[in-house]
Amino acid sequence: MSDLTEAQRDDLRTIAAIIIPASDEYKVPGADDPAIQADMLMTLGRDTELVAKALDHLARLAGKPLAVLDAAKRDSIAQEFRATGGPAAATLVRVVLQCYYRDDRVLRSLGLELRAPFPGGYVLEDGDWSLLDPVKARPVSLRRA
Repeated sequence: MSDLTEAQRDDLRTIAAIIIPASDEYKVPGADDPAIQADMLMTLGRDTELVAKALDHLARLAGKPLAVLDAAKRDSIAQEFRATGGPAAATLVRVVLQCYYRDDRVLRSLGLELRAPFPGGYVLEDGDWSLLDPVKARPVSLRRA
């Protein structure tokens, strides 16, 4: 799992919902969805320290758990956090986006198949080098290594 405290996890869930709220129109969960949150906590890895730093900064700005604040106050704190959070805030946002956009439900809502997008199938036909035709059509370019 992760080394985040329970308070940090609660704030992560709350700020994730501010970053990407659920949408009934597009039938997608918010970034505070339990499955997406579990993915975030499982995959923090080397980002744990910066994410914890960002969440600590967020907690200082809020003065109390984000979830107990009204929506207007949360949004105001989120804007201040964005302006003053630096690289730690950028890392937190990247982690939220990365985990959100690899969720199967989100991929389906974007019209993407749950497989590698190229080529059209999972395997290339043996001897089919037609994918290289655009490269072969270019003029030769020699460069020093």
